[in-house]
Amino acid sequence: MNSFGSQFRVHIYGESHGSGIGVLIDGVPVGLKLCVDDFIVDLSKRKPGKTGTTSRIEEDIPKLTSGIFNNFTTGAPINIFFENSNTDSKVYSDFKTHPRPGHADFSATKKFLGYNDIRGGGHFSGRLTLGLVAAGVIAKKILKTITFETEIEKIGILNKNDFNSKLENYLLETGNSGDSLGGTISLKVMNLPIGLGEPFFESVESVLAAMIFSIPGVKGLEFGAGFKGTEFLGSEFNDIFIEKNGKTKSNNNGGINGGITNGNDLVLNVAIKPTSSIFKTQNTFNFKENSILPLQISGRHDVAFILRVPIVLENAVAIALADLYLKSKI
Repeated sequence: MNSFGSQFRVHIYGESHGSGIGVLIDGVPVGLKLCVDDFIVDLSKRKPGKTGTTSRIEEDIPKLTSGIFNNFTTGAPINIFFENSNTDSKVYSDFKTHPRPGHADFSATKKFLGYNDIRGGGHFSGRLTLGLVAAGVIAKKILKTITFETEIEKIGILNKNDFNSKLENYLLETGNSGDSLGGTISLKVMNLPIGLGEPFFESVESVLAAMIFSIPGVKGLEFGAGFKGTEFLGSEFNDIFIEKNGKTKSNNNGGINGGITNGNDLVLNVAIKPTSSIFKTQNTFNFKENSILPLQISGRHDVAFILRVPIVLENAVAIALADLYLKSKI
C-alpha cells in the first residue's frame, strides 16, 4: 500500500521517470496558513548539488492543486504535485533481465509480473521521498511548538568530527573509484507532549518504525541508547526521575516508556545503506542469458545519498507524530 496514517493520512504516487510524483494528504485541520513558499526551505535540503550527490537536478516546485484557498487549508484533501523534467531513461531498459544488485528490479519484476516501470527505479525510487518532505512541512505546522534536530553522525568510516577536513575528498575518492557510501543519522524531537502513543501495536516506536522503514535505504533503527544499552546494567539503563514534570537524569529509553511519550526528548538513530547504483562492474545473474555476466551501470547516481536523507527522516517522523497527535485529540 502507498498510504500511511489514520487521522493524518498520506498517500504517495508517481514514478521516478514518469510525468511526476506527488502526495495526497487527508485529515489536515482547517485554517492552517499554507503557501508554496512554506515548502522551499525543507525541499531545498533534499536537493542534490553538493559533492557526492547526483547530477540530476529538478526544479521541485510544489503545485498545490487542491485543499488550499486564499493560502489557508480548507479541510479538503491537499494534493501536491512535482513535475519530472530532467529524466534519462535509456540506461534502465535491461534491468528487468539483468537486475541491479541491491535494487528492487528483481523483486518488483517478479511481484508485478514485469509490468512495473523500471525507469529510475519507478515507484521504488528515492525520488518519491519528495512527497514525504512536502507532507512533513504540513505535519510540522500541526505540531506547532515541537522542534527537531537532525544530524548526520557518520558517513562510511568518517565520524562527523572529521567532516569539515576530510569528507569532500573521501566522497570524491569513493566516487572516482565507482563505489558508494552509507552512514548513520541522529534525530532528536523536543517539546513533545506527554501521552502520545498507545500500548503495543500503536506504540510510538511501532508507528515511527513503520514510517522510517518506508524510507528507501533505511536498514536499522535505534531508540535512545539502542543496542549499546544492552551492555548496561538495569541500574545504569533506568532513567531516574529528577523533576515533577517527568524529566529524567538520563534518556536511555529515548523519551518513550510503555510505547508512550514521557515528555523527555524523543531520540533515535537510523542506519542508511550505501547507494546501490555503483559504477564498478559487478558479476551478477542475467535472467535472459541464464548465466552470470558482468553488469556495468551508467547514469546519474549519488555517491552517498545519505547526504539528502536527514530532511526526509525529519519530515517522515513529523508525519507519524502528527498522526499520533491528532489521534490524541479525538
